[in-house]
Amino acid sequence: MLVLAIDTSGREGSLALAHAELAPSPEPGGLAILQKSDLLELVALTGRMYSAELIPQLTAALGRRQLEKHALDALVAASGPGSFTGLRVGLSTVKGLAEILHKPIAAVSVLEAIARMAGRVGRVVSVLDAGRSQVFVGEYEFGDDYSPLEKRESLVPLEQWIGNVSDSGAEVRRHGSLFVTPDENVVAVAAARGCALQLVCAPKADLYARIGLEKILRGETVSPERLEANYIRASDAEIFSLPKLSR
Repeated sequence: MLVLAIDTSGREGSLALAHAELAPSPEPGGLAILQKSDLLELVALTGRMYSAELIPQLTAALGRRQLEKHALDALVAASGPGSFTGLRVGLSTVKGLAEILHKPIAAVSVLEAIARMAGRVGRVVSVLDAGRSQVFVGEYEFGDDYSPLEKRESLVPLEQWIGNVSDSGAEVRRHGSLFVTPDENVVAVAAARGCALQLVCAPKADLYARIGLEKILRGETVSPERLEANYIRASDAEIFSLPKLSR
């Protein structure tokens, strides 16, 4: 099974080609089991250049492996939150390929991918700088197979979130939550308030490929017409187009 994953959610992006070996389920009618996956290509994409780079880089990556786009078996997209323009480029590319190739799509939350960078099951909270003194927060409870048993994502003022975490320290310790972020500035602000966050690397397309494949094997796919960006926050255009209250 050949999987293509695309991440254009942030300032820098990437695409990955991965080959997965599957085994049939031991139960009749059960889902296939992932035996192993091998990363074939991981290509960096330059922020603000996604629309110019994405298709040429994908074509080159397939060419290096002597593959055609019709060899792709599944598509994975980082669905946000993140850059409005960047997400549109990546998602429109996945939509177009899926419509042409008739292949399944898995949408993967950026916050879930950050939480997976912690490499542990149980309760993990991922935090992503959203600008404007706000953070995106993803709260997850991962089972033994890393499938999210619980999931909640929100946009919160940074100071408010740090205050909530600091005030509920006993509850946090009881639940064994791990807080992770790829943003050094969030770590610094939280540390100044006595709140510890673990710094993790920003996820790349190879991790999105892995998570997306797991979702596809669980039947968690989305059609091209229903694939949408998970912005969490409204765009500036939407905010400024809201009708003003009359005085």
